[in-house]
Amino acid sequence: MSKHGDGDVPCCGTRFSVYVVIIIGLVTFAGLMAGLTLGLMSLALVDLEVLIKSGRPQDRIHAAKIFPVVKNQHLLLCTLLIGNSLAMEALPIFLDKLVPPWAAIVISVTLILMFGEILPQAVCTRYGLVVGATLAPFVRVLLWLFFPISYPISKVLDWMLGKGQTALLRRAELKTFVNFHGNEAGKGGDLTHDETTIITGALELTEKTAKDAMTLISKAFSLDLDATLNLDTLNAIMAMGHSRVPVYYQNPLNIIGLVLVKNLLGVDPDERVPLRKMTIRKIPRVPESMPLYDILNQFQKGHSHIAVVYKDLNLMNGRPDDGEENSWYYNLQTTQRLLFLYFGHRERSSS
Repeated sequence: MSKHGDGDVPCCGTRFSVYVVIIIGLVTFAGLMAGLTLGLMSLALVDLEVLIKSGRPQDRIHAAKIFPVVKNQHLLLCTLLIGNSLAMEALPIFLDKLVPPWAAIVISVTLILMFGEILPQAVCTRYGLVVGATLAPFVRVLLWLFFPISYPISKVLDWMLGKGQTALLRRAELKTFVNFHGNEAGKGGDLTHDETTIITGALELTEKTAKDAMTLISKAFSLDLDATLNLDTLNAIMAMGHSRVPVYYQNPLNIIGLVLVKNLLGVDPDERVPLRKMTIRKIPRVPESMPLYDILNQFQKGHSHIAVVYKDLNLMNGRPDDGEENSWYYNLQTTQRLLFLYFGHRERSSS
């Protein structure tokens, strides 16, 4: 570039310096617009709300500054793109005053590519929250400055595409999201194996019914109402380690109630006391399709911690199918049993 080069503005004069400053300002402005477009638009409203409520102290401050700016996403998008377009379109005009047209194109493309796109977007992708919070007042000024142009366009986008919807995770996605945050996943999460298992187990509990957690009668320990509380019977009860034992009449499928083991502690085995003389408590019955959360809500009322699960009779040619068991024994402790379900285990029988 000579003192009187191919451009319209002589080199090294006051006007030349002003044009250089304008060019630098346009490149910087274009870079800010490009970086903010990627950085702010990549911040989901849900993520910002989570940071505001439960993030680290500094992140809460940053998110609180950004949220009002990005709340109207289409308006923000139009504002940033308009600003970016103005800067990029104006840059060649000023460059053409200083250098030949071909040089203006080469320099413009190089400056925009390096300092107006790649570098700002790389920085804002990594530090989008900090950059967005720092430049939030500047973005507010741009929103008001370009409002007459950007607002009508944003309303058209709202009409065509709808307003920005809150992107919440579905249940299956949330379980995978939790697993990714476990320290076993190797992605930097700090949740332990037990924590991730309990959380995913709680999410899966909604989909489980009584049938998924029941213990078959054939595998459950129970007592006949006509049994005698002799030494062998009491030893068998104590060996099982249960706090409650179902009681049936004649047929193991005919569960009529339960007996609390603590009420048997004072029984003398030499007296051979009949079981029917002990207090037999009522036991609720629930269908096999009943959700576990509904059963838990019943148990939390304190009436019982154990229930009989029954199966609806399958009518075949107008008669029930007697070839299958029509009821099963099912136990759910309001605290311990739920923990077993959370951890993905099954209790061998009642507790």
